[in-house]
Amino acid sequence: QLQASGGGLVQAGGSLRLSCAGSGRTFSRDNMGWFRQAPGAEREFVAAVSRSGYSTYYSDSVKGRFTISRDNAKNTVYLQMNSLRPEDTAVYYCAAGRYTVYVSERVADYEYWGQGTLVTVSS
Repeated sequence: QLQASGGGLVQAGGSLRLSCAGSGRTFSRDNMGWFRQAPGAEREFVAAVSRSGYSTYYSDSVKGRFTISRDNAKNTVYLQMNSLRPEDTAVYYCAAGRYTVYVSERVADYEYWGQGTLVTVSS
């Protein structure tokens, strides 16, 4: 089970940190990803981190502004979001993928999903 939190309303240029706590499975065996879905749009990849935390991967739209990290001792993955823009407004989902060797940007490579947390960036 994955529980995402930390969303909210923020002004453009502001920051938020999302958290995703895992339970019921061996967290350190999963690659972890963050995705987002804006109203009327498809779910899109944001960032991913490898099992160890050493490898990360970002979409071009967030690279340099967002940072993904994990703490396996706490079964938690984080998404630090800086310099937020109105176009970052979406429901953000964390996801866990056990069966790929490398971090992935594909929705299909993640078996477990959190419930989502809403991020709204005002202009």
